[in-house]
Amino acid sequence: MNSKISDKIATGVFIGLAMLVVVLLVSLFSFILFRGVPQISWDFLTTPSSAVREGGGIRDQLFNSFYILLITMLITVPLGVCGGIYMAEYAKPGKITSFIRSCIEMLASLPSIVVGMFGLLIFVNTTGWGYTIIGGALALTIFNIPVMVRVSEDAIRSVPRQQKEAGLALGLTHWHTIKTILIPSAFPGILTGAILASGRVFGEAAALLFTAGLSTPRLDYMDWNPFSETSPLNIFRPAETLSVHIWAVNTNGIMPDIREIANGSSAVLVISVLLFNLLARLIGSFVHKKVTAGK
Repeated sequence: MNSKISDKIATGVFIGLAMLVVVLLVSLFSFILFRGVPQISWDFLTTPSSAVREGGGIRDQLFNSFYILLITMLITVPLGVCGGIYMAEYAKPGKITSFIRSCIEMLASLPSIVVGMFGLLIFVNTTGWGYTIIGGALALTIFNIPVMVRVSEDAIRSVPRQQKEAGLALGLTHWHTIKTILIPSAFPGILTGAILASGRVFGEAAALLFTAGLSTPRLDYMDWNPFSETSPLNIFRPAETLSVHIWAVNTNGIMPDIREIANGSSAVLVISVLLFNLLARLIGSFVHKKVTAGK
């Protein structure tokens, strides 16, 4: 077999594998949308769920999902980026750095159910908070920080060394070089890490079962006092997210239209993740052009 034939065979194999992945993804996405989109309506999105009557909506679960996502990313992104900067620019090669990197990789591979049990022990029982939004956000932060650290470190290391040396040669301090040269250049990679982490947050269920709970109090969306028990902004209240709701209605639900609610919730979840990723990339591209003065 000559090199041209082997090259064509290898090319065909890789194209076939890529097409297989695309077909599987499109099939799964189409299946969810085909069964779920007909169940989506304005009432379905804006009315609270009901455990016994037909026609319950997902208003509170949808809000809780985005609210926990926001709080988690507000904690995860700064810590993860700072950790990536330290590992890429300040950590000296040695046993301590290798140990830290091993710990980061181990945390990134932890099953979410283990993180949920840890969150139950620390953020629910030890603190005495009970099932809360902040407890769920902190639990999700534990296994999202390693992803942000590794992605941020790789993105910063991928910036051409000449750019850093040019900044230092102009008399910039190390931190100023990082702030004005390395981070803007690495921003697309950091954004990718943030999107991956946010996708895990939005679709997570196991960890939130043990930390944020399976119930949501009756919320008054006109009450913006974050310390009120009925305020949606209260971070010390239990909150059932959309992914947890899908699991709950399929296992514990007694309403007559369980299947319709589960299908509609699944479609909303998939569409929300897709729209969030597209919007994040558009915003990231716009910010990257502004920061780097690109056209």
